[in-house]
Amino acid sequence: MSQLLRHVITGLGAVCLHLPSYAQIKPAYVPPRQYQCFQAPTPVTIDGVQDAVWQKVRWSDDFTDIEGDKQPAPAMRTRLKMLWDQQYLYVLAELEDPHIWATLHQHDTIIFQDNDFEVFIDPDGDTQQYFEIEINAHNTVMDLFMPKAYRENGDALMSWDTKGIKTAVKIDGTLNKPGDTDKKWTVEMAIPFSALSFYNWKLAPRDSSTWRINFSRVEWDTDIVNSQYIKRKDPKTGKPLPEHNWVWSPQGIINMHAPEKWGYLHFIGKPAGSTEGTITLPPIEAAKEYLWEVYEKQRKYYRDHGHFAQTLAELNIQEGPVKVQNTIYTLQLESISEQFTATIRKQDSKETCSINQEGKISQKLQK
Repeated sequence: MSQLLRHVITGLGAVCLHLPSYAQIKPAYVPPRQYQCFQAPTPVTIDGVQDAVWQKVRWSDDFTDIEGDKQPAPAMRTRLKMLWDQQYLYVLAELEDPHIWATLHQHDTIIFQDNDFEVFIDPDGDTQQYFEIEINAHNTVMDLFMPKAYRENGDALMSWDTKGIKTAVKIDGTLNKPGDTDKKWTVEMAIPFSALSFYNWKLAPRDSSTWRINFSRVEWDTDIVNSQYIKRKDPKTGKPLPEHNWVWSPQGIINMHAPEKWGYLHFIGKPAGSTEGTITLPPIEAAKEYLWEVYEKQRKYYRDHGHFAQTLAELNIQEGPVKVQNTIYTLQLESISEQFTATIRKQDSKETCSINQEGKISQKLQK
């Protein structure tokens, strides 16, 4: 880092007298959803049935379109519950559907070619080294590990498996029978924390831990032809219509592989049914929007100029302190032609968060 040209925004001292001059979080910012995950009082039986252990657990918000309010609400309801213990993250998802079908049986086939339910997990929230699990109504699983997001030329490692995962699917209706009307299918999972590892890297939650997580439901429009479900086709191209993407926490874009937009999973070390233990996000989570603004503008600047910008001014980003939820931060940029690091720092604190040219988030919280 010694060779980097350091460009630090002006100090806070004098500017504190002019509160209206503080930059604010852009109005377009929509905080991702949050889920307070309590501990399972007893081991959870994975059978696709919402048995007694789930009764005290609250449902999530209903799924929305992946783009959020830009698109109409989903035609079918999807919601989920979560629990945890020292070994597993438990997920119970309920997917309403009048026509339940599935075709794929082989592990690690491309499951979203069927209707499916998907889980995305980034334990340390750095937008790197995250996991994806997909499952269809046949209880067929595809799982993969992403060293980094596709936008940074990340390659999906299909050789990774969620070792020890337990899954079950319960059909309220009849699978692959177009002649009747179904109600829903339920997915239940026990995801071992021990499986969420790679290159000897392991993370397990503790009381008050927060992970980034999201869930997606892929739903294809179908017609019934010769007593079979057939994907509805575009009459002009003859190709299947694009799938619907319904998610727990809206991404704002049609791309699940933007982990910075996933929701927050808060682990609470109290049994389900407790009324205490709610975790709230610190202001620095919202302040990260400034880092992502730098990241996006640096990517564009590199495409246009062949190197990264050296100063925030070159990116048309206002130099000065920023105020987020009554908390003041400074913004810094360190850059050379092929690398950069942007950092936000809390006033009078060692609490910082930074982003680099690969979109990797590094965070240091005040203790």
